[in-house]
Amino acid sequence: MLSMTIQGKNVSVFPCEKPDAPAIYLNTVSGEGLQIYSELQKHPLPDFSLIAISGLEWNHDLAPWNHPPVFKNTPAFTGGADNYLHLLTDDILPAAESILPGTPCWRGLAGYSLAGLFALYALYDTDAFSRIASVSGSLWFPGIHEYIASHPTKCLPDCVYFSLGDKENKTRNPVLKTVRENTESIHAYYQGQGIHTIFQLNTGNHYDHAAQRTAKGIAWLSTQ
Repeated sequence: MLSMTIQGKNVSVFPCEKPDAPAIYLNTVSGEGLQIYSELQKHPLPDFSLIAISGLEWNHDLAPWNHPPVFKNTPAFTGGADNYLHLLTDDILPAAESILPGTPCWRGLAGYSLAGLFALYALYDTDAFSRIASVSGSLWFPGIHEYIASHPTKCLPDCVYFSLGDKENKTRNPVLKTVRENTESIHAYYQGQGIHTIFQLNTGNHYDHAAQRTAKGIAWLSTQ
């Protein structure tokens, strides 16, 4: 693993020795990159490099637009996703790939929770990533379903992975309870666009086995 800091973001690169192997980018809460990388090593998978980014301002860097808090005593969402995406593509990506052997034959973008929402949102502002994993993605985020239905992606992705815990919509919170309906609807919309996509249900709530679920989504991307 190689580490660097770029404009306050911590970047951990797990390089593949094979030239021109794919590169999968992963936004994480607090440095779970090594744990997820270790999970991936338990399975025979095609060669790829993993680049994990942490040190994010979670409710700012990954939120596509402003929105009030959905829980009491939690911060508001302050719509910094566009700025962070430009940092990711303009600065983090070239710095990480400068230490990889060759040029990645394709790039993926993965994330859990709000980072899963961001991974999907990125399709509408950049063509840098052709494979997306939205793992327990926060697709309850108000307005995201309408945004996806009314905006074109910058390029048609090769494939998109969706997953949720089967208890994630079992809540009294009127915003969060829409997550399964929205995820299934967006999944169906992408299928209708001819995009290769899958939706998987995992056992448990939003906080169960996050690293394992994330590794599962990344593994699926790598094998398509």
